[in-house]
Amino acid sequence: MSPGMRLDLSLSATELTRAVVDIPSPSGAESTLADAVEEALTGLGGLRVDRDGDAVVARTGLGRQTRVLLAGHLDTVPVADNLPSRLVDGHLYGCGTSDMKAGVAVMLRLAAALAGSAAPAGPAGSAGVASSAWSGGFVPAHDVTWVFYDNEEVDAVRNGLRRLAANHRDWLDADLALLLEPTSGEIEAGCQGTLRVAVTVPGRRAHSARSWLGENAIHRAAPLLERLASYQPRTVTIDGCVYREGLNAVRITGGVAGNIIPDACEVLVNYRFAPDRDVTQALGHVREALDGFPVELTDSAAGALPGLTAPAAAAFVQAVGRTPVAKYGWTDVARFAALGIPALNYGPGDPNLAHTRDEHVALGLIDAAEDVLHRYLAGPAAGRGRR
Repeated sequence: MSPGMRLDLSLSATELTRAVVDIPSPSGAESTLADAVEEALTGLGGLRVDRDGDAVVARTGLGRQTRVLLAGHLDTVPVADNLPSRLVDGHLYGCGTSDMKAGVAVMLRLAAALAGSAAPAGPAGSAGVASSAWSGGFVPAHDVTWVFYDNEEVDAVRNGLRRLAANHRDWLDADLALLLEPTSGEIEAGCQGTLRVAVTVPGRRAHSARSWLGENAIHRAAPLLERLASYQPRTVTIDGCVYREGLNAVRITGGVAGNIIPDACEVLVNYRFAPDRDVTQALGHVREALDGFPVELTDSAAGALPGLTAPAAAAFVQAVGRTPVAKYGWTDVARFAALGIPALNYGPGDPNLAHTRDEHVALGLIDAAEDVLHRYLAGPAAGRGRR
């Protein structure tokens, strides 16, 4: 590996975030960053470090009664002339700064604080080494697992967390999973489910100069669009979190040529639903709402309930001191929920800046997220302050 591609975990939060951002890792090309993460974690000692493809998993083995899992994806959307990173007025700009390399840097710094050079190193691939001489001035209250995974920004079939769940389910065992997706430092509980259906409206083709001989499929789609426009979505409160649903046309295709009355029009409809419904119930609701039109399911993903009643989740909410809110959109917390692991979204990035050309993260949010997670992992009786 090139020396320039190594990660120095003793760097400040700002500089480590910048180093992670400056290793390009668009989906499918995470190997260089995964190599750097694996090398840095292995060098700490006191951790079992495993790898599956471009996913890296590190775990302590202290025998604590609870285990907390921190997860973050290494990949970004394609670079948009926004690398290398740059610092401007307390903000770090660059591809992936918000989604979610700031969260990845926080995870790495926490690993360094919890399993630094004071912990004896074990052989590669060995079980985690227990040590009471942890750097950072405290003994962690929980065992901790760090999961850095690939291909989150692309098709679900390629998702690295999905692959880990299939190949190494035991690596993901935990009492609570925290996904460091961008939330601007808020706790976003659970996530919405999502499904898409294709609705095809038929017509009859004819020459446009003799349109009365045909039936215009695009025109015939108007009642469907009117029904969607007048649809009244549910608002559902679960564990104090308010989930707002939506049923919307997101794409419409139709037409053959500039002189032909179209004989088919397809409307793609997206339903974002509260996690009190599973995919089967959600699809049933869509069929009912669009009764009279042919509905074909094209893809779906179940949501995740907030899980705030789980003891580990309640303790985290108390540590953060913020009122949880619903997660709008789908995240990999749903994968943990499907495994029976309570999961929350909490990270330093701004979700509104994700995937934008001027993506950036406020440096203060990075420090705040690290402080909160450090305090939570240490437990109420531990010393304060970051390395």
